[in-house]
Amino acid sequence: MSTETPVKIDAKLVKELRDKSGAPMGDCLKALQESKGDMEGAFVVLRKRGMASAAKKASRSTNEGSVGTYIHAGGKIGVLLELNCESDFVALTPDFQELLKDIAMHIAATDPRYIGKDEVTAADLDREKEIYRAQAAATGKPAAIIEKMLEGKLGKFYEEFCLLEQPFIKDQTQTIAQIIASKVGKLGENISVRRFARFKVGAPDWTVATTAQIAATEEA
Repeated sequence: MSTETPVKIDAKLVKELRDKSGAPMGDCLKALQESKGDMEGAFVVLRKRGMASAAKKASRSTNEGSVGTYIHAGGKIGVLLELNCESDFVALTPDFQELLKDIAMHIAATDPRYIGKDEVTAADLDREKEIYRAQAAATGKPAAIIEKMLEGKLGKFYEEFCLLEQPFIKDQTQTIAQIIASKVGKLGENISVRRFARFKVGAPDWTVATTAQIAATEEA
């Protein structure tokens, strides 16, 4: 049985992909071989594998982790964030702490209102749907087209207000969910955002978001 000879990859390319993705060297080499040396293609391969790895680990409990803060220049905006993982060992690693800081900084910049889609309340969702449906109906288009327009509007709503759906401010090609998934693939543990609070000097209120599991526990 014949086997395909692996594509020879320059060590510099492997290191470049390692620096860009944070993935282990061996995974970077395999991704580059699969993409036949194409850097962007290899990065996509790593991202897909990271998401797959994260999906497999998503059901695993995350009872450890760390609380981090980010204070924007000038002290006008502050974020308090709890990021969870499976072990205290991983919580103390530089990779986990870097992720904690990056997400807190992202929250300071974008002011998300929810962690994920599951945290959007039924009342908020119904309100947005009513607004978008009225806007779409005003165009006079057929009902089927209006429903498609509604789906698109809701997608934009999730992207704007749900942390996990937002493009990461340091790399707009990846969402927060995807950068978390890449760390899951690298560290080998499930990682989840549990809750955060964002404060801005002079604002009449502040943003506090928790996972749906916490909200359900508080209501019980």
